[in-house]
Amino acid sequence: MTTEEIARGYRSAGWWPDEALGTRYTRIARTLPSHLAVADDRGTELSHQQLLAASRRMMARLAGAGVTSGDLVLSVMPNRVEWQVVFLALLQIGARPMTIPTTTDTATMTYLCDLTQARAIITSPRLGNTALGEMAVEAASKADRATAVLVVDDVNEVVVAVPAGWEPSESSVPLFDHVMTTSSTTGMPKAVMHTSNTLAALNVTFADRFALTAETPIFMGSPLGHSVGSIHGARLALYLGAPLILQERWDPDLALQLSARYRCEFTCAATPFLKDLIDAAPPTGQSKLHTMRTFLCGGAAVPPMLIDQADEHFPNTFVSVLWGMTEGGVTTCTPTSSREQRRNTAGCGMPGLELSIVGAERCHLPIGDEGELVMRGPGVLTGYLGQHQLYEECLTSDGFFRTGDLARLDAAGYVHLTGRLKDLIIRGGVNISPVPIEDVLSGHPGVRRVAVIGQPDDRLGERLCAVVVPAESYELTFESLVDWASAHGLTRRYWPESLKLVTEMPQTAAGKIRKNQLRDEIFGRTQ
Repeated sequence: MTTEEIARGYRSAGWWPDEALGTRYTRIARTLPSHLAVADDRGTELSHQQLLAASRRMMARLAGAGVTSGDLVLSVMPNRVEWQVVFLALLQIGARPMTIPTTTDTATMTYLCDLTQARAIITSPRLGNTALGEMAVEAASKADRATAVLVVDDVNEVVVAVPAGWEPSESSVPLFDHVMTTSSTTGMPKAVMHTSNTLAALNVTFADRFALTAETPIFMGSPLGHSVGSIHGARLALYLGAPLILQERWDPDLALQLSARYRCEFTCAATPFLKDLIDAAPPTGQSKLHTMRTFLCGGAAVPPMLIDQADEHFPNTFVSVLWGMTEGGVTTCTPTSSREQRRNTAGCGMPGLELSIVGAERCHLPIGDEGELVMRGPGVLTGYLGQHQLYEECLTSDGFFRTGDLARLDAAGYVHLTGRLKDLIIRGGVNISPVPIEDVLSGHPGVRRVAVIGQPDDRLGERLCAVVVPAESYELTFESLVDWASAHGLTRRYWPESLKLVTEMPQTAAGKIRKNQLRDEIFGRTQ
């Protein structure tokens, strides 16, 4: 089939609606003006009518800062109602939001500004001890292009008066792109491009598989700056016109309280979140997650025992593994999947998603053979912004996207993940590239050679382990390594969590460290 024929099939199936999300949401919201649109753990709530009004004021503020249709804007916001206000305003003005995590450091912000030629950065003044506003100002000052900085602290601050007669231009509501970041083996993140159609495909197939409607409150404790929060939280809520319940900092007890208070029915979260909820005490007088119909769990590996524990603790909840990438292509189990499929597979593809396994020569392999998992479908990315060659390298000759994960498919179409080709470490559902960590640690005077690998962990999936060949006659300690990392600009998330000293490392003839072999030697085989 040609690309045009495939696209026609996506449209006829209803996966590509050719409608901007802001336009769709506005139509739905006007039919449900007083219904809850978004709430957060500070007690702030907005109805659909209030969200539309706040986003309109934010649009005027964006326009005043020079943001117009087609401009790319970095959004670095915590899980508060303001995130949704800003996001909706960007959609409606026709800008292209690039939603990034609040853990992003200044150097990466600057890199992303230059890569995307961003018009503006919009953020909160601070999050805990992190001065987000100051970081954004510094990043913008170092960017190649003049970049405005807008700081939003409270929804009540977004009170910029809409100028008399001001309206977004007709061209301000086109089909737009949404750009998200994902970790890269080269250190700096990749900028993943999606259209409103590719993301609508993910939303509509989720809604169909799990019977989601405007009456389905969605709980989101995952950061909205990550793809799970952006796609299956913020965008899904707008697509459905459903209430979005946000938690800024993860606390399982508070999560249970919020879920009970708003009678939440759907959520997606990383494996540690599920484990923490299992271990938490139930709210007074209630069973845990008693209204939650669907809990999709992914990021880190989901052990079969965890599925068993979830079934025991949350009898009203369908718990399934969720496999996916920022690049798109999601697999889950379905409500009709067997218990063994939920325990031992990553599920099957969402409707329209084609999955296949390829070998070393990128030829498609028979059912049951192990190889690299590849995918093609209506919810798969359209490219990497500013990194076209990298994107082309990720495609097979027939247009399938290479995931980098090792897997096999069974006769029922379920995915059995067996490993991954990438060296990325998945800690608590977050992809972490070891390259920038290794770059910093290699400068320590006591380090002759270093490799950062994933150490298996029951709760987080993996933790960061620094494997070091120490400098001769140097007594290297874990504490000195962490102090070095902190003093040289690595945020806490990127600090090593353990240290293994070795006399040599396995390597290729070209001198490249064989990380898979190193991991097996230190921790044993996990497969």
